[in-house]
Amino acid sequence: MKKKVMVLACMLSALFIGCGSTTQTKTISSIDDLEGAKIGVQLGTIGDIYASDYEGDDAGTKVERYNKNADAVQALKQGKIDCVIADEQPAIACVENEGALIILNEPFTLEEYAICIAKDNDELLNQVNGAIDELVEEGVLDSIISNYIGDDTKGKFPYESPEGLTYENGEIVVATNATFKPYEYYENGEIVGIDMDIIRAIGDKLNMSIKIEDMEFDAIINAVSSHKADVGIAGMTKTEEREKSINFSKSYITSKQVIIVRDSSVAENNRTFIEKLHTNFISQDRYSYLLNGLKNTLIIALCAVIIGVMIGYFVAIVRVSYDKTGAPVILNAICKLYLTIIRGTPMMVQLLIIYYVVFKSVNVSKVLVAIIAFAINSGAYVAEVMRGGIMSIDAGQMEAGRSLGLSHRQTMNSIILPQAIKNVLPALANEFIMLIKETSICGYIGLTDLTRGGDIIRSQTYEAFIPLVAVALIYLIIVEVLTVLVGKWEKSLRKTERKAD
Repeated sequence: MKKKVMVLACMLSALFIGCGSTTQTKTISSIDDLEGAKIGVQLGTIGDIYASDYEGDDAGTKVERYNKNADAVQALKQGKIDCVIADEQPAIACVENEGALIILNEPFTLEEYAICIAKDNDELLNQVNGAIDELVEEGVLDSIISNYIGDDTKGKFPYESPEGLTYENGEIVVATNATFKPYEYYENGEIVGIDMDIIRAIGDKLNMSIKIEDMEFDAIINAVSSHKADVGIAGMTKTEEREKSINFSKSYITSKQVIIVRDSSVAENNRTFIEKLHTNFISQDRYSYLLNGLKNTLIIALCAVIIGVMIGYFVAIVRVSYDKTGAPVILNAICKLYLTIIRGTPMMVQLLIIYYVVFKSVNVSKVLVAIIAFAINSGAYVAEVMRGGIMSIDAGQMEAGRSLGLSHRQTMNSIILPQAIKNVLPALANEFIMLIKETSICGYIGLTDLTRGGDIIRSQTYEAFIPLVAVALIYLIIVEVLTVLVGKWEKSLRKTERKAD
């Protein structure tokens, strides 16, 4: 109990302390200063690609890669890195409320944004290019961009779909990464931005409805090439390397990469704890991201553990039967192969394989995909736990049951398994706890779980501590409730055992 209190105290102290001390040692005032610096980038972006040219040089330049710009900016604020290379408009959004951060006037590089489409989908590519040409000619594209960029025009030209559209030509599934303001970001629970308006306008031109799938940036091209999504739009730049695996539409906007650095002459704006709580959870009802994520986390974990126990029970029975009787040989070999593969590979890799490979051509719910993936993974560990529990029961118990006229199955179900489950109950509870925490990787297939809910908040507020600690506390509460329930179950089983004696 004392240890748990200490852990909780540490989390709360982190919540109040904020960013802590900084350790930045190198001043970046131009591109020439990048050599020997620690450069932060978002994984898979153009900034990552060009910053990689500096990596491994004689000056000792290091590139730190983050899943989100918000994470890189937070690291910069804490002095863990010397600068961040990012797209201009998202960089402006990052620093607009951060007085201690500035953008250098010198651009790092120029780039052209385009929409990515699968190599074998030339028909859609031609349709999208035709729609872009029409939007440019009609001035709609410029109007959309000016609605988000420009002090005099911002908010004055919202895109509205023409009346009378029936969307009879079907649906376009769009992969994006909604952490890239003003191109794609969350506002009042919806994904909005330049790219979202552009793809809606394209859909209107093609008389097709739009379905948005939010996922990690580095998963977008895989989603499109595997046909989990029809197009990808997320401030994505056409490069020779990317064109090897994906097609790109015509460019729809020119942008540039810029360098974000700390301004040592400006003190950081320290808001009160109440102000931070309001910004992270109350403003724009951001707490709803955590609630929706929590719902998915609990559904996935509960369903996966039930199915996993079924799989584990079957595999354990097969393995125990083989160990005791030498049969069934083929079924045992299949079970051993299953255990070897599942226990020998990371859960995230299994999830990605099931989503992008196994269900490549099948349009199924992402929640269902996650349940299947986690159930298969959990089943392997439950199988070994159950097998250990069954093998721990004295062999004389089986012999006694058979001597009373019970069949092997009856003896196993009525005598062996109840004792085995009681022995392995703590291990099974621990597996459920691990399963709940492992669901935090669901964001890689564009599914919002509890962890991703916190990530969405961080991408909007650029505040790391409060959303992260809130997510950690929710996980901690779930685990504690589960631990108490399992403890009560164990006590009731021990009481039953004493009464039987």
